[in-house]
Amino acid sequence: MTPVPLDTQVGGHKGVLSSEDGSVIIKPCRHREGSFYSTLSSTKTFARLLPYVPKFYGTLKLHGKLDEQGNIASAEGVESGTDEACRSSLVLQNLSHTFSKPNILDIKLGTVLYDEYASPEKRARMEKTARETTSLETGVRLTAFNVYDYTEGKGIHTPKIYGKSIKAADLPVGVAKFFPLGTSDVPTGQGLPRDLLKEVLKGVITEATTIREVVSSIEMRMVGSSLLIVYEADWDILKQSLELWRPETVDAEEDSDEADDSDDTDDSGALENRPPYVVKLIDFAHTNLHGQGSDTGVILGLDTIIRLLKGRLEDISRQ
Repeated sequence: MTPVPLDTQVGGHKGVLSSEDGSVIIKPCRHREGSFYSTLSSTKTFARLLPYVPKFYGTLKLHGKLDEQGNIASAEGVESGTDEACRSSLVLQNLSHTFSKPNILDIKLGTVLYDEYASPEKRARMEKTARETTSLETGVRLTAFNVYDYTEGKGIHTPKIYGKSIKAADLPVGVAKFFPLGTSDVPTGQGLPRDLLKEVLKGVITEATTIREVVSSIEMRMVGSSLLIVYEADWDILKQSLELWRPETVDAEEDSDEADDSDDTDDSGALENRPPYVVKLIDFAHTNLHGQGSDTGVILGLDTIIRLLKGRLEDISRQ
């Protein structure tokens, strides 16, 4: 396998790669995140989270070091220091792989942005960031997002600076930017037809509500984790996948091999295993699974997201 830079990444740290076919991502591994995924598969209590996180395929080591573009450079002549010649990585499901024109939103969750190992300096810096952004008040920050534009023929990226610059009152505008309503009867610019957008929003609300229920039932702290929302921007494919998708076969662990095989189908193939939207929790490098009660900051964030999504659904229903 020859890793390549992940071209659909909207948030998180640099250095995330994907397989050549795009079906998996290869992410630099921190010990706590590796332990998180191992615990989910081996502990009944935390196994409830499995349907709501990317599938975990194991770890590998990339020999060489990453250049500025995220490519693997030759291991020959690698100097000792921060860039190690052998880097351990997580191999995870690429949540955007099955989408033709994915719209992708990364929402940072929680009111506390540092873990128990943070230095006093980092703690002070993260507390300041939480106060000055929407994190402390609402439990969310719009990290970044991509929205496909038919006129441009590509996804239009809204960077991190946008989410850091807005206030809580501006969050509905940000959500509307990610869920735009089409202005024509044919695909042009950004946005979906009203009926398709309403179905996507209803489905995303259902998924987010279920995730909220599961998270609130588990004792853990999720520092730096995000809710990732992906939905199909191709009108024809979205309409078909909404009609044919069978979510129980996509999320069931025992059907994972069958779902993986479906990734190789083209747009005209069987769409029952191509979801119209995906809502998952991601990024667990600072997650603590030891009993401390449920994470009220993350739950606040999920409540905020559900409220914003319901508000957007009401808005487009009135327009």
